[in-house]
Amino acid sequence: MKENRLTIRINKPIADVFAFTITPPNSTKWVPNTVYEDTSELPVQVGTVYTLKDECGKISKYTVTAIKENELFELVSEDNNYHARYVYRPIDENATGFEYYEWVDHGQLEVPFTMEILQKLKGILEASSL
Repeated sequence: MKENRLTIRINKPIADVFAFTITPPNSTKWVPNTVYEDTSELPVQVGTVYTLKDECGKISKYTVTAIKENELFELVSEDNNYHARYVYRPIDENATGFEYYEWVDHGQLEVPFTMEILQKLKGILEASSL
């Protein structure tokens, strides 16, 4: 699989979903095997580098290539092959359509996201009092 697109409804305002998904260390709460997350700067902007570490100690770096508050967030891996884009769409004032789109330029996605991952994100956000 070269690309993967998943969408889910999250019953939280779009600003809450956007802020949670781009703010470290929140990825450690919903992205599998991620135990550490930090950024090179805050607030996050184009050029910000995210550093993540997995359970085996492997470090990965991703650079923000696009960001538009409450609309879009996009990253590319250090080798420029893997891309991830989050798209946020308002459903109403208390619900957000969240799309996770990932793709590679060469080869195949090694570990594509699943709906279970987005369900976990949804559960965390809907149970929180952000």
